[in-house]
Amino acid sequence: MKKSLLAVIGLILILIVAACSEDTSNEIETQDIKKMVQDYSGKDSNEEVTASITSEELIVTNSDNKEISYNLPEDEFFVSIAPFVEVTHPCTNHSLTGCQGELAEKKFDVYIEDEDGNVIVDESMTSLKNGFIDFWLPRDKTYKVKIQYDGKVAESEISTFEGDNTCITTIQLI
Repeated sequence: MKKSLLAVIGLILILIVAACSEDTSNEIETQDIKKMVQDYSGKDSNEEVTASITSEELIVTNSDNKEISYNLPEDEFFVSIAPFVEVTHPCTNHSLTGCQGELAEKKFDVYIEDEDGNVIVDESMTSLKNGFIDFWLPRDKTYKVKIQYDGKVAESEISTFEGDNTCITTIQLI
């Protein structure tokens, strides 16, 4: 009887420990995730922590190579655009702590319209120190993007479906 009772108690303790040790990092509020993304985007390069973002998650890796993933909001898609004149780099998933665009801290006129003709962005924006302009757009749509800078214009199309690029480095200003 005592062995059965100890076995049941042991099993319950194992289940409690397993439940408590589950990774709860994905349960962070949307505003907290957006703040983390903003903080990593605006920082100077930091060798101790790296952060990248896919269409589904923010991935933060510390100096011990421990990786923590955070789910992105279900209804919003993060995309970072680095308009360029002469210099760019190939990119799929944006490295918040590593990607560098050509036109850092420059003012752009940005216009983004969804596939139904709804204007999502129509404003002057300044690129970050890394030369990128960050956006949170509704998911599962296609957008027309028009960017103007210093008398030059670029137009492109981007989309926010699962698996789409979060790093757009192909918009050349002409």
